[in-house]
Amino acid sequence: MKHHLNTLFITTDGTYLAREGEAVLVKMEKQIKLRVPIHTLGGIVCFGRVGLSSSLMGLCGERGVCISMLSANGRFLARINGYTSGNVLLRREQYRRADSSDATAAISRAIVVAKIANARSVLLRHLRDYPETSGKSEIEKYAAYLAQSIDQLRLGSLNSDSIRGVEGDAAGCYFGIFDHLIVAQKESFTFKSRNRRPPLDPVNALLSFLYAMLAHDVRGACETVGLDPQVGFLHRDRPGRAGLALDLMEEFRPFLADRLALSLINRRQVSPSGFKIAENGAVSMDDATRKAVLVAYQKRKQEEIIHPFLDEKVSIGLLAHLQARLLARHLRGDLDAYPPFVWK
Repeated sequence: MKHHLNTLFITTDGTYLAREGEAVLVKMEKQIKLRVPIHTLGGIVCFGRVGLSSSLMGLCGERGVCISMLSANGRFLARINGYTSGNVLLRREQYRRADSSDATAAISRAIVVAKIANARSVLLRHLRDYPETSGKSEIEKYAAYLAQSIDQLRLGSLNSDSIRGVEGDAAGCYFGIFDHLIVAQKESFTFKSRNRRPPLDPVNALLSFLYAMLAHDVRGACETVGLDPQVGFLHRDRPGRAGLALDLMEEFRPFLADRLALSLINRRQVSPSGFKIAENGAVSMDDATRKAVLVAYQKRKQEEIIHPFLDEKVSIGLLAHLQARLLARHLRGDLDAYPPFVWK
């Protein structure tokens, strides 16, 4: 499973990718800059104006290497896949559960409980790392409120719409205190509210970019296991939306993306000069900052933790794949309930 850690990121405009036997060639200005064996890759992510040969796309489709095309700012544009893998019986059961209000509510509840618990852990971890932080009492108050939201979900028999309501309220609470978690470069990195399409400040630009990377990984995990990434439980069907991938992403947003964004800012691994503002107010990262974020993201995925359900040491980069497998086991009837990822 370790091949899921290896994603080739192409960030320079004008780059061209081609096939050479069983390898991917990376060319810039007709010069070969990199040669990567296809069997070492789990995915290719291209930013901006990047060209690909039809032969390479065919090779990636045959080998199960997904290609994601994103704008220079990290907005998802398209995805290139080969044949759909997986057991048709698993997908049929996924569709049946998605049409069942009780099954949908049960899976949605597990996902939202994990998301809120992980968001609360981000707040508590901040208090531990920065015991003298300003706004300590506010952070403690919001952490207590998130704990109440978790109890509300666990003790109540809520339907799917009510669960979404609790999730939205908890997200508003979490992002309402998020600015207090930024302790360095405050004059340039401030967070007032979550905004996107386009992001209007450096913090939101950083979060949106990391969420796009996370979406790529989670969707690939769903497809590898054999699940349909379009059919979710918490996120209902909408044309062009990968509902299941967005479902599983919720568990990892605070733990992986949010914490990494805060770390990059607080450790001054990104600077205000690395962000640029367009005429329409959209904020994006320059090439150097984008590459620094990608390197940090890949390093983070290589770290190891003890999986809370499996009780085994695993790399963070494999968590999405493992959660997709656990969901598939639940849908097949091997597990009575879906065990979400709760950071401890």
